[in-house]
Amino acid sequence: MNATIKVDIRQLPHGEGLALPAYQSADAAGLDLLAAVPADTPLILAPGRYAAVPTGLSIALPSGYEAQVRPRSGLAAKHGVTVLNSPGTVDADYRGEISVLLINHGNEAFAVRRGERIAQLVIAAVVRAQLVEVGTLSATGRGSGGFGSTGR
Repeated sequence: MNATIKVDIRQLPHGEGLALPAYQSADAAGLDLLAAVPADTPLILAPGRYAAVPTGLSIALPSGYEAQVRPRSGLAAKHGVTVLNSPGTVDADYRGEISVLLINHGNEAFAVRRGERIAQLVIAAVVRAQLVEVGTLSATGRGSGGFGSTGR
C-alpha cells in the first residue's frame, strides 16, 4: 500500500538550480537530499570530523507527520560517511532549513560537492504516547535484562 500526502517545499536562494528531492525507484521509502554547498567550495570532511551540510530546502509537513533524515547506504559503505544523529527528526512545526549532520568515519578526507546526494528524507506518521505513571509494570519473560540479555 502506498499512501501519499502533500508536503509543501521551498527552495532557498542557495539551493536554486538543484533538483528537488526525489525517489530513486518506484518502491523507495526515502527522497534523496542534495548538498547545497557552493559549487566552487566543496565542504571537506576530514576523518573523524562532522559538519552540518545545507540542503537549501525547507518544508511544511502536515500535522501528525515527521520527516526522518537517514543515511545513504552507499556513502557509508564506500566512504564511511553517515548521518551523525541518525535518524534526524524534522517536526511538523519546523519551518527552517533542513541540514544534514554528516560525520566521516572513514580514513580519508571526503569532499561534499554541490548537488551530491547526502541523505534520505523519509516521511512518517507520528503516534503520540499518553504516559500513565504506575507503581509497577507488568511482568515479561525478559524482565529487566538489558544489553545482550537475549543473546549475542
